[in-house]
Amino acid sequence: MEITVQWIRTSWTKHSRGGEAAARRNSAPRGFLVSPVPSSFAQVIQMSERDGFEPHEGEKDVRQVGLSLRDEGDRLRVLARVEQLFGLPPRPRRPPAVRLVPGQWVRWQLNYRFSSAAGIRDWSYWLDTFNVAYGPVGPKVFLSEPTLLVDECGPVR
Repeated sequence: MEITVQWIRTSWTKHSRGGEAAARRNSAPRGFLVSPVPSSFAQVIQMSERDGFEPHEGEKDVRQVGLSLRDEGDRLRVLARVEQLFGLPPRPRRPPAVRLVPGQWVRWQLNYRFSSAAGIRDWSYWLDTFNVAYGPVGPKVFLSEPTLLVDECGPVR
């Protein structure tokens, strides 16, 4: 069965927490047209404050993306991994994995805040958005509303 993965990472500093920069950041898409990538790869889009939140596209082996994907026969089990244990917010209780049937897709979002070890540099922030579809899909699939939405975004002040 086909699995389509799109990973969007948006990154910024405190300079984009308010005003026009925050408006640009908040208007960044949560889904893009699907680009053709090899079947074991994910489409990766990065947007950052230093580039005015312009999208830069690439691809990565799906095993290097922060997702656990398991084909369970008639369903796909999807669970986003929290890779950065030192980032905030704390996640003592995580939502369970979702199971997709063919034709469904999930959007899973996680946010983070980081500070330098010595506190010398400003805080930095990330928003990871994972769009995962199970079964054949068209290029506009991630421009529509997801079948399931998992919002794990917490307060990052």
